[in-house]
Amino acid sequence: MIPALAGLTDAAGPWLLAACAVFLRVGAAMALLPAFGERTVPVRIRLMLALGFTLIVMPGIVPMLPPIDSGMLIGRWLLSETVIGLAIGAVLRLFVLGLQIAGSIAAQSVSLAQIFGGQALEPQPAIGHVLVIAGLALAVMAGLHVKIAMFLTLSYDLMPPGRLPDAADLMEWGLQRTSHAFALGFTLAAPFVVTSLLYNLALGVINRAMPQLMVAFVGAPAITAGGLVLLALAAPLMLRVWLSAMDVFLAAPREIVP
Repeated sequence: MIPALAGLTDAAGPWLLAACAVFLRVGAAMALLPAFGERTVPVRIRLMLALGFTLIVMPGIVPMLPPIDSGMLIGRWLLSETVIGLAIGAVLRLFVLGLQIAGSIAAQSVSLAQIFGGQALEPQPAIGHVLVIAGLALAVMAGLHVKIAMFLTLSYDLMPPGRLPDAADLMEWGLQRTSHAFALGFTLAAPFVVTSLLYNLALGVINRAMPQLMVAFVGAPAITAGGLVLLALAAPLMLRVWLSAMDVFLAAPREIVP
């Protein structure tokens, strides 16, 4: 029996090393992924999710992995795969940042920036918190777990395993995605900014025509109520645009963003 167990160990050894190599990338990405890497998710759950994604991704990745020994895994692979996984997770986390930016701009535009601002783990206005929770729920319902598994598999073509990515290419990719996240946030909040601008211009005209009227007492409650109504009307479209932007990135992560 002992020789049979020794033979089984020798046969399973390469698969275990390959699983550890895949786990390094998947586990690092899991720390920052939207929905699955949130700080509200317990660490044990995130660990089990990382193991689950590793089992899903590994069968399609093992044939393209070069031979691995334990020394390589502890040295070069540990550094390269961890860096790549963190880069993947950080780029996807930028989409959540885009929702937070949109919520902050919208809340500031309709005078709701200070209401319930500290209720989340990451301090943000109530509108930002609502958009983030709704966006993550919508993404998960739309099959985010399947898309992330496919994206992690695709990442081995974008960033070959066992090699550190080129610093210049990684920096250019990160800057491009960061600028796109800010542009997406401003785009999503555009209805609130335009509405606030037009409303405040109207209040200025009224104040010039009737200086004795305290427009601040009349205008502040109205813009707040109007902002809540606008949020109820615009949130479905905002979340649809945001989800489409994420789907486009997951399908073509290297595509140049206009």
